[in-house]
Amino acid sequence: MIPFLDLKEINQQYHQELKDACSRVIDSGWYIMGNELKAFEQEFSEYCDSKYCIGVANGLDALILTLRAWKELGKLNDGDEVIVPSNTYIASILAISENNLTPVLVEPDINTFNLTADGIKSAITGKTKVILPVHLYGQISPMKEIMNLAKKHDLLVLEDCAQSHGAMIDGKKAGTWGDAGAFSFYPGKNLGALGDAGAVTTDDEELLEVLSALLNYGSHEKYKNKYKGVNSRLDEIQAAMLRVKLKHLDRETKARQAVAKQYLDGIKNPLIELPEVSNVEGHVWHLFVIKNKYRETLQKYLSDNGVQTLIHYPIPPHKQGAYEEWSDMDFPVSEELHKEVLSLPIQPNANISNTAYVICLLNEFMV
Repeated sequence: MIPFLDLKEINQQYHQELKDACSRVIDSGWYIMGNELKAFEQEFSEYCDSKYCIGVANGLDALILTLRAWKELGKLNDGDEVIVPSNTYIASILAISENNLTPVLVEPDINTFNLTADGIKSAITGKTKVILPVHLYGQISPMKEIMNLAKKHDLLVLEDCAQSHGAMIDGKKAGTWGDAGAFSFYPGKNLGALGDAGAVTTDDEELLEVLSALLNYGSHEKYKNKYKGVNSRLDEIQAAMLRVKLKHLDRETKARQAVAKQYLDGIKNPLIELPEVSNVEGHVWHLFVIKNKYRETLQKYLSDNGVQTLIHYPIPPHKQGAYEEWSDMDFPVSEELHKEVLSLPIQPNANISNTAYVICLLNEFMV
């Protein structure tokens, strides 16, 4: 079986480095908010070219706490509207509703899977306060146009960068276009920890200060709590793991891009719709997602022939039980995508012959 993603094999490449980093933390005797976290925050901010980076427990918290911090700063109030793609993973939307803000779902471009400036523009109202573009599958959203809209309407921009570590437009990376960028380091991400982890990048020192308190029980100083905060700290052990993995991220990205090019050049079956790439050099290919009207048949065919695939995502947010109040809403583009998308195996240590085998199977697929 060709696995969709073999994390054990990926991390085995850095086995000794990871063990050494783990030992370094164990031997330090300091396991929460220590030097490993400080070093990773500095290194990741330098990688992204942001002024600041602050680690949190996971990617969802990165989104939740950024919106919460803007509320504490008086920039947002209950009920304010946040524009978000209708085809995103539900975490993007949970962060909005968790803050008593109003998600406004906007259809994506059916080919790039990301928001468009025209779609955002049509959804802006007097209550809109935030645009939350999701750089889905590793391709950065059209941030030049989005930032122009945000500036024109005086809106905050929070980038959901959970799938776009290192993605860029004209050399400017995800997480540095908007007012803040929220990252997940879930193990399966392009930059993955060995557990849950996340971070926020920003150039806003005031936001950084509020975030640093919110994630630590609302405290800037021990036993003095300015906010009703939470415990969302990035552990030393995960920070150490991420420091190892970050050193190899660009090389892994190039390897993913090579696999994606092999797919794009090799898949010729007219039944298979390939992803549209608006920015070849800046796409980091967290996922390689095709579309097919016979997805279940195709997925079974690939599985029967030894290829594991996944569906990102089978149910759109407005059809989830958590948001049953939206069940009557109509988002035809998102619904089509969720019925047709299929993610092919793509990982930084992919075997060229395995990828060629997948391509051969796809080209031979018939209904």
